[in-house]
Amino acid sequence: MKLTLVLGTRPQIIKSAPFIHLASKDREIQLQIIHTGQHYDYEMTKVFFEQLDLPEPTANLSIGSGTHAEQTGKIMLRLEKILQKERSDFVVVPGDTNSTLAGALTAVKLGIPVAHVEAGARSYDMTMPEEINRRLTDHCSTLLFTPTNNCTKNLLKEGISKAKIRRTGDTMYEVLEQQLPRAERTAALERLGLEPKTYVLLTTHRPENVDNLEKLGNIIEAAIKLNSLTIVFPAHPRTEKQLRKSGLYHKILKQKHIKFTKPLGYLEMIKLIKNAKLILTDSGGMQKEAFWLKTPCLTLRDTTEWPETVKIGANVLVGTDPSKIIKNALAILEKETKIKEKLERSGNPFWIGNASEKILQAIKSFAEQKNLDDHTAARYL
Repeated sequence: MKLTLVLGTRPQIIKSAPFIHLASKDREIQLQIIHTGQHYDYEMTKVFFEQLDLPEPTANLSIGSGTHAEQTGKIMLRLEKILQKERSDFVVVPGDTNSTLAGALTAVKLGIPVAHVEAGARSYDMTMPEEINRRLTDHCSTLLFTPTNNCTKNLLKEGISKAKIRRTGDTMYEVLEQQLPRAERTAALERLGLEPKTYVLLTTHRPENVDNLEKLGNIIEAAIKLNSLTIVFPAHPRTEKQLRKSGLYHKILKQKHIKFTKPLGYLEMIKLIKNAKLILTDSGGMQKEAFWLKTPCLTLRDTTEWPETVKIGANVLVGTDPSKIIKNALAILEKETKIKEKLERSGNPFWIGNASEKILQAIKSFAEQKNLDDHTAARYL
């Protein structure tokens, strides 16, 4: 059975890692990994393949940066040729990026079944490109693998057949559980001159924040005014570009309490998240990682695709208003001990065990049934 996995960004590499390891060892599976090149610099992609012990991609489409239409269109044009040549039996797409949508659309147009990993997540904010990608991908997928009960309910509300949906839990948690001992051994804190629980970790990369110079300026203003705290700021390449464009880059470098760094690898980031006093982020994946590692999180957005973290009290939506960010950050730090105790007692709605194994077995079972049905139908032609 030929399985094609399409990915192109850091979060997709992370959440696909346990599935790749399983599929690579399965003698019934021939796995090819297509890297779209949506994140094209070393820090954002190759280092994650190395740290997670993943095989080199079978092909790299090298699409690079561009508008949403340019990226999606380029991926579809280049991927179509590979899928036609290789005659894939199933295409697997994780997450909610342009690579996800392009992979799903290309496959379904060729009549190839699509499996969506992390299906059903919804922010209900159609100004987010990721929300558009998630919805369209879900509605053209053959199998939909949901990480939580809430995600399953979202799909059912939209009229997707229950027969297509499997609740498997979250593969990102699988990776975290597997890699945390290695992350603990990294020297990330020492390299940055940090002690555990003495700093705040800030990340922002979403276009609605960093491409909007007013919002980006608000986030930086809040970070500058929180000068009683050490703030570690690993900057996404897109973010650094906009900081330089806006003139904020040199302003940040003058702030003694802000440690501005290049992007870090997966293991280093996990070490930083676990040992931070507080997370400030607009990343969907980091909201979950902070929750799993019992670190309070302020999300620099007005909506989230992971309302489970908000309901439990691990995550607060603060948008980009500087006063709201500062007020909530200081409030959380004042109640640090109580919040920590609450997070330690919280359950994990993202985990039911062996997510990647469940996904792989469901794909194999579907393919076996399809082959049986095709063979039966052929006998009556």
